[in-house]
Amino acid sequence: MAVLFLQILAVIAYYSHATKLPLVVNTWPFVDANKEAAVVLTEGGSALDAVEKGCTICEVEQCDGSVGYGGSPDENGETTLDAMIMDGETHDVGSVGCLRRVKSAISVARSVMEHTTHTLLVGELATKFAMNMGFTVENLQTNKSNDRSVLKSHVNRENHDTIGMVVIDGAGKIACGTTTNGMNHKIPGRVGDSPIAGAGCYVEKGVGGAAATGDGDIMMRFLPAYRVVQSMRAGMSPEDAAKEALSQISSYYPQYSGALIAVHVNGSYGKKDSVLKDRNHKGTKTTLPTRLLALVFPPTAKSCIGTFDWKVGLNWKNSLQ
Repeated sequence: MAVLFLQILAVIAYYSHATKLPLVVNTWPFVDANKEAAVVLTEGGSALDAVEKGCTICEVEQCDGSVGYGGSPDENGETTLDAMIMDGETHDVGSVGCLRRVKSAISVARSVMEHTTHTLLVGELATKFAMNMGFTVENLQTNKSNDRSVLKSHVNRENHDTIGMVVIDGAGKIACGTTTNGMNHKIPGRVGDSPIAGAGCYVEKGVGGAAATGDGDIMMRFLPAYRVVQSMRAGMSPEDAAKEALSQISSYYPQYSGALIAVHVNGSYGKKDSVLKDRNHKGTKTTLPTRLLALVFPPTAKSCIGTFDWKVGLNWKNSLQ
């Protein structure tokens, strides 16, 4: 019998002590991205500004090698980028797929949203658009990404750590964004779920938002972020809405890898992970990697397996000064 492998999605969250707003929630333990978005909000920036600046930090830091330049090359050894940003107030979206030779994918996506009437630009022509908007064109490869000796045969923790971020500012305005370099050693031209509205992330004013991470080729077929938000509109809690969306996917693809974060405009949030069958191990249960446990400020968070109450190890107030 194949072992059930429970993957715990790390969630970083920031909100003020007085209320649950403003709020920044993002996938995976990308603390610097969350901190940067929080700083933008404390300095009076918009939710859109916070999403862009927070995601940019991950692009610069090459978070887990799965965001930004120098990671997840395709079969030809080229790194390409996918990104999306969405304004919940206007329902405007900008995104780029298979962006070549431009590092600032989330910022190019915002330019698509603010300077065109389009939603998604892809490939070499997306790069030309970025050039026309003044973005620098440069090589995205590094020595590590040029090393083709290590191939990934299927999606796992090491090759799909998209950052998805949902931000609600103090006035209740909401935005979301994603940025990633996609799946490692993908077929050239592949675009995943991250730049697809409703798949990578989705927000709606007066309701809330959601973002996804995982096997984008499967998850995008179900628009899980959109489904979560519509479920919250119908009265579901964020965590129940995420659970319901992932359950639908697993009914078709029981071995897929994926997770969702969900945020209500009132500041409540949740997360849910898929349960996987590990094809490489049989007969024993895997242990949970400590570094993937939820990291939340304040240090109490409900997850799909119970409640964690543990010290963050970070003086968040001081880190924002």
